[in-house]
Amino acid sequence: MSLNESDTQTHCENIRKCARARNKIVILCEGKFQHFNKNPSPQTYRKMEEMPDANFYKACVPKWWRQHRPEFFICGDRKDVLNIFFTLLKLHHQPNDVSFLNPDKLFAIVDLDIQKANICSSYNFDDTEKIFRDLYNELKVNQSTSFLHRIWVTGLIHKEAYFLTPDIQPIFENHSNLPHYNNHCLRLEQIYMHMIGEICQDIDLQNNWQSASQRIQHCSYLNFDEIENFKESWNFTYQNTGDELKKKQMILALLTIVKSKKYWENVKPPDDWTGGNERKFREQLSLKIGEFYSCQSSTTENHIPFFFRTLYDIVYKS
Repeated sequence: MSLNESDTQTHCENIRKCARARNKIVILCEGKFQHFNKNPSPQTYRKMEEMPDANFYKACVPKWWRQHRPEFFICGDRKDVLNIFFTLLKLHHQPNDVSFLNPDKLFAIVDLDIQKANICSSYNFDDTEKIFRDLYNELKVNQSTSFLHRIWVTGLIHKEAYFLTPDIQPIFENHSNLPHYNNHCLRLEQIYMHMIGEICQDIDLQNNWQSASQRIQHCSYLNFDEIENFKESWNFTYQNTGDELKKKQMILALLTIVKSKKYWENVKPPDDWTGGNERKFREQLSLKIGEFYSCQSSTTENHIPFFFRTLYDIVYKS
């Protein structure tokens, strides 16, 4: 459920008055929270940065970024993030009291998802799908336009999709407590086969097939006429190609259109794990994954590292 007008206003005022925003890039991201006090303590907003969504992106900040590292604020669902982004910009142009927020250092990142989210008419792009099409090309960041974007959408469907890319498999294998999926040690290929096997059951994807499939048209060897044909062609091609790069391209295409959250939530700790509940286990894994991304080069194939490099260059090198 999205925030009401009063809670949105309160949250915006709290962000503006938060001293952690002083001289920093501020990044708004998705994430549930319940704190709408008009005078929150510094500890309240510090805890918000430790919530799973913000905590993951914080862990992804490149190792080379040592000073004035960005600050993250969770803002509810995707609609809330967008609403708060534009509300903060409006408040800046009104007579105000103390505000530590510099609007030139304000950014947002939201999930691509299946359905598009509309954007305020004052922005350069009408909706999240148009942002995606301008920001990415064949699942690589479009370097020539990236500096135009203050609102970013993920190149894969959800933040959680970045937990399931082929490059992440060694993290699971080397973890001190081996993650499990369907009562077996986690092999990501098993998740991919479940994704393609269940793809026709997703009514949301079926209803938005034309727009969603447009994202991955560069996989010209697949059949996009109908979702059933896509499933068959994906299965056949994946099983019959020996080209590992092609397989990876197909997996990333799948992670661009198939909802990944439910598969990530089926990742479990081993039976002898004593560190808390399943959610806590996945949170710890996500931080390991964030650390992995923090060490990756900022090439156009690496969406998250490129995102941070772009923000740094916009603010500190322009």
